[in-house]
Amino acid sequence: MSLLMKPDPFPREIDRLLGRMFDAPAAAQRWAPAMDLIEAEDHYLLKADLPGMAEEDVAIEFERGVLTVSGERVAEHTDQGEGWHRIERASGRFSRQLSVPEGVDAEAVTAEFDRGVLTVRIPKPERAQPRRIAIGTSANGNETVEGTAHEK
Repeated sequence: MSLLMKPDPFPREIDRLLGRMFDAPAAAQRWAPAMDLIEAEDHYLLKADLPGMAEEDVAIEFERGVLTVSGERVAEHTDQGEGWHRIERASGRFSRQLSVPEGVDAEAVTAEFDRGVLTVRIPKPERAQPRRIAIGTSANGNETVEGTAHEK
């Protein structure tokens, strides 16, 4: 029996593949914050998880029925040198858009940022209320007819 053995390439190949998978920088990965949309009777609530971000890192815009939440989370490491074993938290720019029902008053949309959670309150547009319209007769008649009009 020989003391020299042919090396098994399988463990090295597994190490190479796992190393490639875990060594990919998080900055190269695209990310977007997780968001929830909740409907209440008179408004919608949009909640976005933005851990590690500050209020000034986020922008909210409302234009032509589209609400856009965008921002940038900056990586806290400057290089991947000595000491870093794994980088999994994503960083970089993001932008999320949400179509909003027609008739929403842009001036009534509000936002709060608390403990890394952004909450945007979007009021629902008011529904048209029916109103009574009196119908008068010509100068010759004395009757008035009433009806209900429905506005759109």
